[in-house]
Amino acid sequence: MGVGLFIIYFLIVIFLGFYWSSEPEAFSVRDNLVEKLGPNTEIVTGAATTTALIRTAEIMLDKPGGYLSNDIAPPGLYLDNIPNWEFGVLVQVRDLARAFRENFSRSQSQSAEDIDLVIVEPQFHLPNDSWLLPASEDEYRKAVAALESYLQRISDRDDQDAQFYARADNLARWLVNVESRLGSLSQRLSASVGQSQAGSLELAGETGAEQSTESVGDRVVTTPSMQIDDVFYEARGATWALMHFLQAIEIDFEAVLRDKNALVSVRQIIRELEASQRTVFSPVILNGGGFGLFANHSLVMANYVSRANAAIIDLRELLNQG
Repeated sequence: MGVGLFIIYFLIVIFLGFYWSSEPEAFSVRDNLVEKLGPNTEIVTGAATTTALIRTAEIMLDKPGGYLSNDIAPPGLYLDNIPNWEFGVLVQVRDLARAFRENFSRSQSQSAEDIDLVIVEPQFHLPNDSWLLPASEDEYRKAVAALESYLQRISDRDDQDAQFYARADNLARWLVNVESRLGSLSQRLSASVGQSQAGSLELAGETGAEQSTESVGDRVVTTPSMQIDDVFYEARGATWALMHFLQAIEIDFEAVLRDKNALVSVRQIIRELEASQRTVFSPVILNGGGFGLFANHSLVMANYVSRANAAIIDLRELLNQG
């Protein structure tokens, strides 16, 4: 009897492990906007980006299996692909939440912070693997609730305290963080086969600059073999979230982007990010050589991330032009 129950439990855990390991599908930002606000509600500036942020966080928390990064029991305990996917999403959510608090909701640097967004940003920055007192997902849900409140307030024409400013400088500031995140992911993905770096590049172009410790000469940067799939799925999560955020930005910042002739640039970035979400048919993330017999999924992902990052750099330059 005990052996039979153990076998049934084991099979259930294995089945749930496969089911919970499926990455969530992309959602329609426009349909989500209408669903959140209602079909007869006037769409205000900022609503698309706010609802996209809310929906992204909700999917991270409510997908099959729920939030797995802090699970202490099987099958969540032994799964690592989706928890790394969650972390990639969470980093993008955190960066956009900070942009809301510091840039999008404020008319200038001396203006007051929004009462809801001062809750959102720190709540999302709480540890991602806390199981109890407090549980990570409980704190993140508080951030989502504060975002819902902010959305209601910017949608209320009588509430002048809640604002979303779709300006080129605000968007450019957020893109600086996006650029940095994608650059780091591209580097870590490329290092799956070992990346040779010639000398020290940290202080290039700055004759008077200094650093705390002296860098060694030529070196090879390599992602540890046990972390290759972790980095891959973190990148999948980050690009999945960023894809939706940029689709929302295209809606809220349409006038600014048209004025800067930058709409095509945003759409090209979205296409690169969409390509990074193509189905992975291999049951494992392969780490073949750059021109070897077997595929290297990390290098393929690094290609899309690098192309998206290059387009973001160009977009930011367009936004900074007068």
